[in-house]
Amino acid sequence: MGLTEFGHFALISAFVLSLIQSAVPLYGAARQDMQLMLIGPAAALSAAIASLIAFGALVTAFIRSDFSVALVANHSHSAKPLIYKISGTWGNHEGSLLLWILILMIYGAVLALSGRGMPTRLKARILAVQGMISSGFLAFSLFTSNPFARLADAPMDGKGLNPILQDPGLAIHPPMLYLGYVGLSIAFAFAVAGLISGDVDRLWAKWMRPWIMAAWCALTLGIALGSWWAYYELGWGGWWFWDPVENASLMPWLAATALLHSAIVVEKRGQLKSWTVLLAILAFSLSLVGTFIVRSGLLTSVHSFASDPARGVFILGILLVAVGVPLIFYAWRGPRLMTIADFNLKSREGALIANNMLLVVATAIVLLGTFYPLGLEMITGARITVGPPYFDATFNPVMGVLTVIMVFGPVMAWRRGATPRIKTTILAAAVAAAISGIVGIALVNDMAIGALAAVMLIGWLAAGIGADIWAQLRPSPQFSLGARWQRLPRDVLGMWIAHFGIVVFLLGATGDGLFRSEQVVRAKPGDVIEIAGREVTLLRVFERQGPNFQALTAELEYRDAASGRFIARLMPEKRVYTAERQTTTEAAIRPRPGGDDYAVLGDGDDRIGYSLRLYYKPLISWIWGGTALMALGGLVAMTGRRRQSAPNNSEVKTTADVKAMARGRA
Repeated sequence: MGLTEFGHFALISAFVLSLIQSAVPLYGAARQDMQLMLIGPAAALSAAIASLIAFGALVTAFIRSDFSVALVANHSHSAKPLIYKISGTWGNHEGSLLLWILILMIYGAVLALSGRGMPTRLKARILAVQGMISSGFLAFSLFTSNPFARLADAPMDGKGLNPILQDPGLAIHPPMLYLGYVGLSIAFAFAVAGLISGDVDRLWAKWMRPWIMAAWCALTLGIALGSWWAYYELGWGGWWFWDPVENASLMPWLAATALLHSAIVVEKRGQLKSWTVLLAILAFSLSLVGTFIVRSGLLTSVHSFASDPARGVFILGILLVAVGVPLIFYAWRGPRLMTIADFNLKSREGALIANNMLLVVATAIVLLGTFYPLGLEMITGARITVGPPYFDATFNPVMGVLTVIMVFGPVMAWRRGATPRIKTTILAAAVAAAISGIVGIALVNDMAIGALAAVMLIGWLAAGIGADIWAQLRPSPQFSLGARWQRLPRDVLGMWIAHFGIVVFLLGATGDGLFRSEQVVRAKPGDVIEIAGREVTLLRVFERQGPNFQALTAELEYRDAASGRFIARLMPEKRVYTAERQTTTEAAIRPRPGGDDYAVLGDGDDRIGYSLRLYYKPLISWIWGGTALMALGGLVAMTGRRRQSAPNNSEVKTTADVKAMARGRA
């Protein structure tokens, strides 16, 4: 048996083990049979090992350039650098699906090994739901998207990987995004398990919240990596295009953000149980919607992998079952989880509810903007494009209101009222917002209302966070600064870091929007172009040979227009990949904290000149720095030790029942 066949066998084994994982522990939990329930963790671990073997076999086939494997022949080439041979494993439909499955299995294995103190019946049900999800995607892979299909006549060489995917950013972006997508499956499994047992309580939320946080951090980084890749690889100078697949990743991120804050209310106060379960179902459902968009060909995008109707129907079936059945189950069992509201709207719970409502509205806006053109075309045949004007008019105001509430929430007390630091925090935020607005009007002529609002929001949020930090860490006769720092809960520190990351992100987005400069010219060697206080000289245009491409390269010299001081030399390229017979644009970027110099080479020759697009992008790098801070804040909050929530009677009974069963079987 060759390595490829062994990988195929491992994938089939993972499918069989997932079926066992989805049925046996669920039956054991219903029968209160400890031995059957313990099969769940063993099956999850075994399935993860089998999936890892299958994925390793596929990666090896790509590294070896085994063109007898159809996937390798269609998406690799012997002349490709090693890193792109490896990343080519998931730079296609079948391989990316196998990566999705592997991450799904790893999450299940980690859950099987963790959760100390979690009731065995709850873990058994969670693993069973996870097994059902794994079984569906493994069936999808084996029956419609087999990554190990062989060719009867192996070609001498492959067709190569899509050139725009031959980039280090794309080697990291999909795995990170999948960590977020698939991570939400654990929250989904918790929700369904909670519906089955009826035990949705504070400990349930405490066990679920780290999984939500991990998925949220991965989604944040995955979306940021995709934005960064689009910025430097596609050569259009922007960082967000409202592309359908970009929207497909943004929607579960918004839902996961709402879910994270909702789970806090359940953990701290035992409220919003039913709503949190619904959000967990919807968040993972939106991840599946993103998968359906990419793999069905329903919406076209630069990220799309496939347009096979059979695959689209299969993934649509998975989507309908994974969403429809839990929602029906929720309609039946969800009302039993509702609790009498034991708080005032003027409280931290009220602020978090407002947070949730705004995030859900924002998600609905993105969902409508993504699918409305498709629905209109299906009904009337008319084709329209929903782009930035729609989202600027609808999405941005909602997120602006959300930013205002972000200052109020942390200084409100649980149940009712506000903390003593509310007056100082709100006053500082209001003064900073006013000063920011005045400075913005002074610096920018005819500033639009939206831009002015963004500038004021930055001042509002930054000062609000700063005032809250000072109020909580300010030395006093009883406690020094160091003592207050040691007593500070880790989740509060994580919140500050994440919220400050939003400030940094907004600074980058607003700075680029207000102060960027652009020049589109046709130039010959020796010509000088002025942009943003710089003189850019086209020195020469020459050809060079890359490892698997030919490039036309422009050499640009940047000097300060006032002093003549040398700034940088940028070399944008146009590449022709011979195997794939495709052309790509490689932007040349000089990133700096104050702003990026950005150059793109277009068509032309020495006779008529070359098309050049030059940009200066103030503060744009702060966008990705802000998202990194947001993810760091989530990581800090996730790794912090939290106080044990007091279990209620149902939780004690559940744990006691499991212990009693264990003693009886022993």
